[in-house]
Amino acid sequence: MTMIIAHRGASKLAPENTMPAFELALRMKAEAIETDVQLTKDNIPVLIHDEQVKRTTNSYGYIKDYHLAELKQLDAGSWFSKKFAGATILTLEEFLQWMSDTPLHLHLELKNNKIDYMYLEPIVFELLNQYNVVDRTTISTFNPKSVQRFSQLSSTIEIGLLTSRKINNLARYAKELGAKAIHVKYRLLNKALIQKCQQEDMRVRVYTVNHFSPMMRCFRLGCDGIFTDVPNKALLYRNKF
Repeated sequence: MTMIIAHRGASKLAPENTMPAFELALRMKAEAIETDVQLTKDNIPVLIHDEQVKRTTNSYGYIKDYHLAELKQLDAGSWFSKKFAGATILTLEEFLQWMSDTPLHLHLELKNNKIDYMYLEPIVFELLNQYNVVDRTTISTFNPKSVQRFSQLSSTIEIGLLTSRKINNLARYAKELGAKAIHVKYRLLNKALIQKCQQEDMRVRVYTVNHFSPMMRCFRLGCDGIFTDVPNKALLYRNKF
């Protein structure tokens, strides 16, 4: 069955990568949460998609130039709606404290394709171990070198190569890097890709799928998961399927 993964939480209805979005996804009965991790100036992993804070907070500048204490002063909710004023940027540890007491699977995207943060992989892996969630975590990244680095840290954790580009024999390429899954943009999805991934024992997940027709196509093709901003709708459509 295709897993329903809440993309940055229930991000159509609450500010992405914040506790309100994660809590809403859980209430909607999403089976997994996808979120993004970057490093602060003091090497604390925090959950935010963009390398800069401008789009989703009331400030500007790069995550890498902020200490955690400074980031915690920012409002990460008002940009979405006044009712979310005061929502803050979460640390990965704060998220894991909450998530470890839920049945959720975690899809954690390392945002290191534009800024290749030093030590991001071991810092993240140490926290996942600390909170005993390695067996229900999938790591993903657009950065092939990061796939290799993480696969050297652990032979058991599932690692997914993210891509929006057409790559010849993608399944074999990802497997050789050390990945156990590929996470592809919807337009790359086709039956041949699914078949090749099955031959290589690779899982296939698709992003970002928010509407009925593409969801149904993912279900028909047997994708292992879809990343969606509307997990409530995805679950409804999957039940109809």
